[in-house]
Amino acid sequence: MKVSPPVLEVRHLSLSFGGVQAVRGIDFRVEPGEVFAIIGPNGAGKTSVFNLITRVFDASAGSVHVGERDVTHVPRHDVVRHGVARTFQNIELFEGATVLDNLLLGQHRMLRSSIPSRLLNLRATREEEVAARARVEDVIELLGLASHRDQLVAGLPYGVRKIVELGRALASAPDILLLDEPASGLNPEETRELALWIGEMRERLGITLVMVEHDMSLVSAVADRVLAMDQGQAIRIGKPAEVQSDPRVVAAYLGH
Repeated sequence: MKVSPPVLEVRHLSLSFGGVQAVRGIDFRVEPGEVFAIIGPNGAGKTSVFNLITRVFDASAGSVHVGERDVTHVPRHDVVRHGVARTFQNIELFEGATVLDNLLLGQHRMLRSSIPSRLLNLRATREEEVAARARVEDVIELLGLASHRDQLVAGLPYGVRKIVELGRALASAPDILLLDEPASGLNPEETRELALWIGEMRERLGITLVMVEHDMSLVSAVADRVLAMDQGQAIRIGKPAEVQSDPRVVAAYLGH
């Protein structure tokens, strides 16, 4: 369905707030179609890495590359146009809108018709809207959201809203999807469904996934490789079992 996505590469990435160094010279490379997880205790700098990749923060040093493109300094609103989408720890949805409307917002980057064409509702605009609706319906089917399509987000359970946010990110047709603690607040059954969806996103849609996650059962089930962080630094990259058994990783989680 999609061509192979570009690789994501982070080179010597650092972030400082005053005298505090939140991220310290992080390096990693994510291969096309890979599921790559970032783990570590609270305050390790995991979400800060995501915020640097998506331009929420300006890097103090280093660079972020999507394929051959250096996106370290692109405008924040243009990151999605480079094929990168993300979810957040705290759900960011329009609660007064329906599930369908929230997902359609994810199609914004795909729209090419001009403002005059939209105002006049010309044929190009109508065709574009039909295509956008079809893509969103595919996402609704994939994530099992059909029964919630016309419901307001404000009235949905937390677990469903997490899936709606995932759906909105998917609706932007990303090459690289960043998932920030996707299993947070989900029950075991919902987490198992999430693992299946991650596999579907990779196999059916050809998406490269990077996730920050504390649920090690999910990480072990879906991740090809894992980066463990502590105090802003990388302490191990490797297969999930290798990283989880590393004494430095165990010490970071449990204390020295």
